[in-house]
Amino acid sequence: MLDNFPRGTICIEELEIGMSRHIVKEVTDRDIELFAEVSTDRNPVHLDDEFAKDTIFEGRIAHGMLSAGLISAVIGEQLPGHGTIYMGQQLTFLAPVRPGDVVRAEVTVMDIDHAKRRVTLKTVCLVDGKPVLKGEAKVLAPSAKLD
Repeated sequence: MLDNFPRGTICIEELEIGMSRHIVKEVTDRDIELFAEVSTDRNPVHLDDEFAKDTIFEGRIAHGMLSAGLISAVIGEQLPGHGTIYMGQQLTFLAPVRPGDVVRAEVTVMDIDHAKRRVTLKTVCLVDGKPVLKGEAKVLAPSAKLD
């Protein structure tokens, strides 16, 4: 990964609307193979060049949830970070990610409910500055205060 923020936790008391974090990762053939193994999604559009060239994508593509996993990495490692609990994620896939593409996964704070420790996050993945995935996540953020 390149051009990433440090890992850790930003407690809800320190979060601000508009705060943003990201990671950047090149999606490799190995990433796609490992994701297929872990998820058991062996759709040939991800793994077989001959099959994939005859699809609407005209070549192999990465699993959409592999890109979504990069958003999860930003949420779980940076914003809010360690101790964050996912409550929900809405996703829209806009374009394929291909082996060799460099994906920038960004998360931005949109709303904070301090009383319930709930945070709404804008989520997006970009390749060459163009969105390939967008959505919204709801999470339970860690707190510096003891409950």
